[in-house]
Amino acid sequence: MLASGGLAACGSSGSSSGKQTLTWYINPDVGNTDASKGGQASLALACSKASGGKYDIKVQLLPNSADDQRTQLLRRLISGDSSMDLMSMDPAYVTQFASAKLLAPVPADMVSNFEDDRVPSAIKGATFGGKLIAAPFWANTQLLWYRKSVAQAAGLDMSKPVTWAQIIAAAKKEKKEIGVQAKLYEGYSVWINALVAGGGGSIVKNPSATADDTKLGLNTPAGKDAASIISQIAKSGLGGPAMGSSDETAALNLFQSGAAAFLVNWPYTYAALTGNKSDIGATIYPRTVDGKSAAPPFGGIDLAVGKTSKHTDLAYDAAACITDETNQASYMAKAGNPASRKAAFSDAAVKKAFPNGIAATILESLGTAAPRPLSPYWADISTGLQQQFSPPSSVNANTPKKAQTFISNVLKGKALL
Repeated sequence: MLASGGLAACGSSGSSSGKQTLTWYINPDVGNTDASKGGQASLALACSKASGGKYDIKVQLLPNSADDQRTQLLRRLISGDSSMDLMSMDPAYVTQFASAKLLAPVPADMVSNFEDDRVPSAIKGATFGGKLIAAPFWANTQLLWYRKSVAQAAGLDMSKPVTWAQIIAAAKKEKKEIGVQAKLYEGYSVWINALVAGGGGSIVKNPSATADDTKLGLNTPAGKDAASIISQIAKSGLGGPAMGSSDETAALNLFQSGAAAFLVNWPYTYAALTGNKSDIGATIYPRTVDGKSAAPPFGGIDLAVGKTSKHTDLAYDAAACITDETNQASYMAKAGNPASRKAAFSDAAVKKAFPNGIAATILESLGTAAPRPLSPYWADISTGLQQQFSPPSSVNANTPKKAQTFISNVLKGKALL
C-alpha cells in the first residue's frame, strides 16, 4: 500500500484570475456512472457558483466498491497527491484514515457548523478520539421493505416493530424469500454488525484500542443470535438461490421480481423499484431479539479533507456549502441519499421523493442507527468477518467463536487474511 501504484499526483491548480480549483473525489451516485450527471456534480457546480470566485470544484469519480474507493484514496494520500481536497468517504474508513494522520483536522470554528441539526448517528460516525474528523454529508440507513399483501396474509402487523423471527416465519408461510446481502464484501459485514448490535452487543468492545489490545464481542449471546438468524435464512433457502453472492442490487432484484416479499436495503430502493408501488411498504429494520430495539445499519458518506491538500481552508469552506440545509435537501431529493441534516426531511421535494411517510421512517431509523465499529482496524476485522461467516449456509453456533479467534489472531499478526 506504500506504493503509489502508478497513480498520478494531480495537484489542485489555480487560474490567472486567482480562482483555485478544488478536486472532489466522489463515490458514484446511484444510477449515474457519469460523474458529471450525478447529484454530487450538481452540488459541485452550485457551490462553485456560490463561492464568489474563490474556487471551482471539479469531481473525480471513484470506483463502485467501497473497498476499492478506500484503496485508491489511501494510495493517493500516501503518495503525497496534493489534489486530495475533498473526499466522499464511507464512515467506516474515515476512522482508519484519521488514525493514520492522513486527514486535515476540522477547523475548530467549523465544528459547530458540521454538527448543527445533524442526526446523532452521523455525528457519531464522523467522530474519532472525541473529535470530529470529517463533515457529515449524507447519512444512510437500511429499512425493512415489504409487500403489504404478503405481510397481511401472514398476519404481520407492520405498524408495530417486527423481529427477524417473525419475518422468517412469514416468508416460510407465504413461500416467499427475503432479500439480504451476504456476498464476500462490506455489505455482509454491515448485516452482521446490525444483527449483533440489535442483540445488544458490539463486534468491537474497545474500538480505540491498539491491534493487540482490541477486544471482540462476537463470542457472545448477541453474536450467536446473529449467527442463528443468518443460518436460518440460508439453510431454509429463504435468502434466494444465490444468497452467498447477493449484494444490494441482487437483493433488490429478488424483491422487484416478487420472489422476495421482504428486503433489507437502503432508501434508494424506493426510487429504484419499477411498476406499481402501491403494495410496497417500508418500516424500521427488524429486531434481532424480541423486546430489544433494532440497531439499523448506518452508512452514508462523510466529506474528508486530505492532509496533502494545498487548500484545506477552501476545502472545508466548500464542505460547509455542500452540506448546508438547502443543498442537503436538494441532494436527497435528486439522488435518493438521505441527508444528515434533520431539517431536510421536512422539505417538500424530499417528501415527494419519499412519499407515504417513508421520509419520516428514514429519519426515525437514523435516530437509532448503529455505525460499524469505529476501529482503525475495521478493514481487517470486516474481511475476517466475511471470510468466517461464508458461505452463509455453513454458519452455525460455533461460527462466532471461530471468527473471534481468527480475527484476534489476524490483529496480533498470528494469522493472515
